Amino acid sequence: QVQLVESGGGLVQPGGSLTLSCKVSGGDFSIYTMDWHRQAPGKEREILGFITGGGRTFYANSVKGRFTISRDNTWNTVYLQMDSLKPEDTAVYYCKANYESQQYWGQGTPVTVSS
Repeated sequence: QVQLVESGGGLVQPGGSLTLSCKVSGGDFSIYTMDWHRQAPGKEREILGFITGGGRTFYANSVKGRFTISRDNTWNTVYLQMDSLKPEDTAVYYCKANYESQQYWGQGTPVTVSS
């Protein structure tokens, strides 16, 4: 019933910026807490941050000050704005919805930071 579709990944140079989108269908998006996660090869998936239905945000130390999470409840979309990108940011990025004690994941979108 709840589906997430991600877009916006791609190749970017070090120091550049990229914005990912995650559009949600099903349920009441306005009450979802939405997370962003990433997984690099050989590493465990890590949480980057989240945004509550009320718009409060949290960021992991690894991306604090560089990444910004926002949401548009009219368009049922959450965004991850990434600035000052580093090669170590290269990973597959996932959004996640938290709704009625269940977790719903996006399909993942790859981000490659390279010159």
